[in-house]
Amino acid sequence: MANQGAKKRKEENSRHITNLRRLIIACNAIYFVFRMLIFHSSFTWKHWIGLGVTSAAYFLPYKQLDQMANPSYTDDGELLDGGFDMSTGGVCGYLHDIIYITSFVQVASIISGKFWYIYLVIPAFGVYQCSGFIKQIFSRGSEGDVEDEKSRKKREKLEKKASRGKFVKQRTR
Repeated sequence: MANQGAKKRKEENSRHITNLRRLIIACNAIYFVFRMLIFHSSFTWKHWIGLGVTSAAYFLPYKQLDQMANPSYTDDGELLDGGFDMSTGGVCGYLHDIIYITSFVQVASIISGKFWYIYLVIPAFGVYQCSGFIKQIFSRGSEGDVEDEKSRKKREKLEKKASRGKFVKQRTR
């Protein structure tokens, strides 16, 4: 019964990584069959670059997720940790998003080259996330002291009000 959670997470991670690998292989196969074999007359050097970009966009997040999913073992070979939980958000979620966006762009680019513009969502989201972080850093330096004084006074006022005894008015008839 020991390490049941670690064993379960290890199995879930291996299934998850296998499903991601199947998705990547399927999207590459669809792109290869349709773009290179069926529509070979319209296949240009730009499509080779696109294939290289999507391959890199698959490879880097997939390798990172694969490393995160690797279980750790003790020196005796006993399972210590089942790996990172792939269902969590944060960086793991962003890596999944990159893989899913890449698969969509790769398959949809068979229809039209304009689908490549969807890739602009990734850096735009990165800029959006960084802008919130940068605003937070700059606002702390300039307005932080004023806001701290306000919040301190408000807190003191609430503490003073809470320390006073509560008086209950009763009506007498």
